[in-house]
Amino acid sequence: MPAAKPPEFRARAVELARQGQQPVARIAKDLGISQSCLRRWMAQADIDTGAKEGLSSTERKELVELRRRTRVLEMENEILKRASAYFARENVLPK
Repeated sequence: MPAAKPPEFRARAVELARQGQQPVARIAKDLGISQSCLRRWMAQADIDTGAKEGLSSTERKELVELRRRTRVLEMENEILKRASAYFARENVLPK
């Protein structure tokens, strides 16, 4: 997977594509990215500015973080369940 480009690079690429002086494919090739990548950036820029419906970049970032946090909490919960079952079983058996 290629390295993520900085937000300034993305904004400038979208700006160049919006000017319409060159085809999107040509701009993408000159910048060393794929055409589909540039089109995704353009669509996300539309969402961020409110021109289109969808999750903004900040909402998407928050969603990723919340999903990650949920996964960690579910693992911690499962560990605690197993530990409590283990200790409960240890206390019931005769010694």
